[in-house]
Amino acid sequence: MRESLKATFRSLRIRNYRLYFYGQLVSLSGTWMQTVAQAWLVLKLSHNSAVAVGVVTALQQLPTLLFGAWAGALADRMDKRAALVGTQTAMAIFAAVLAIITFSGTATIVNVGVLSFLTGCGNALDIPARQALVSELVDREDLVNAVALNSAAFNASRVTGPAMGGLLIVVAGIGWCFALNAVSFVAVIGGLLAMRTEELGASNRVARAKGQVREGLRYILATPTLVSNLVLVLLVSMVGLNFPVILPVMAKVVLHGDAGTYSAMTVAMGLGALVGALFVAQRTHPTAQLMAWGSVAFGASMCASAIAPTVVSMMPLLFVVGIFSIVALSTSNTLLQLESRPGMRGRVMAVRAVIVVGSTPIGAPIAGIVCQHFGARWGLGGGGAATLVITAWYIGYLRRHVEADETEPATAAAGVASLLSADGAA
Repeated sequence: MRESLKATFRSLRIRNYRLYFYGQLVSLSGTWMQTVAQAWLVLKLSHNSAVAVGVVTALQQLPTLLFGAWAGALADRMDKRAALVGTQTAMAIFAAVLAIITFSGTATIVNVGVLSFLTGCGNALDIPARQALVSELVDREDLVNAVALNSAAFNASRVTGPAMGGLLIVVAGIGWCFALNAVSFVAVIGGLLAMRTEELGASNRVARAKGQVREGLRYILATPTLVSNLVLVLLVSMVGLNFPVILPVMAKVVLHGDAGTYSAMTVAMGLGALVGALFVAQRTHPTAQLMAWGSVAFGASMCASAIAPTVVSMMPLLFVVGIFSIVALSTSNTLLQLESRPGMRGRVMAVRAVIVVGSTPIGAPIAGIVCQHFGARWGLGGGGAATLVITAWYIGYLRRHVEADETEPATAAAGVASLLSADGAA
């Protein structure tokens, strides 16, 4: 047991990564507090409009959709640590302004939407720089573990952040969630500034040149394992990751609960996602097979959650949704980092960010419309059913198009071969 724990958390022995990990854990908890509070504030301002929640959520992700690919090229050229200090500082300021307008009673859907968009602008550069920085903090043999621990930190924050957010909304008010989120950025900024730059790995910074975005896209399109991975993530994200829109409506309108109900539902998913992230952290060889079957289980558990009659029966199912969502997405993330050339990694991860985050401006309003006109259960169950169909396509695509030859990384080859073998045996 002790050796297993040491293997799971082995990247934390590295000082720079440890500073990064704990700073992210604190800051992301604040971010999740703000996510819960913002959805609840928009519901309050719009008199329970699911469409309004979907639109404001989409505004925060729109900059990544519009500018994410260029942000990835910029991240490949920049000092990633310095870039993160800038983006985190900007997002702290936006959170503070959101707190001020909420406390003063001047918050409207318009100014909340504007601040949501500005936060998204910071996030567009933050995501590829943050993910690419990990490869400079640890050696290649620890990269799988470090990426999985990042997912664990993200999902631990999905437990602590919503729990604290729901409690604060009930006890103190929505504005305190935004204020504490602004303060939480101090942890990650402080950790970045405290790193020992001489211990950072090679940055693989790319000289500025014309056509770098196109070059990155051509590289992805020429690599079947990358393009199939990204298409799966694109489609699943669009139809299956609209929980910030669906869950508050489910909690308040369908289950007749309050902010505490919404918080509890988010915590249940976060606990499951934490378990999924720790499971992936123990693995040394991520495979396409694991990503595919994680997606299947994710879609099936969403469908089951949609028909759960009560909050009590829904909680364990949301826990399962959390497990398999992160098994699929964390494995996707790790495979992309391992399979990408170092000089392309920032651009590849930026495209992934465009896909995961940027699909929300499309998926969130659609989910809001479905919830508004047909109910939140249809929004959740429909997303799960679509995920199952999309994953079936992915397995078929690998079967037809991906050949694991000597030019592919060993992890991708092993993953594709094992998937095709398992599919054939079935």
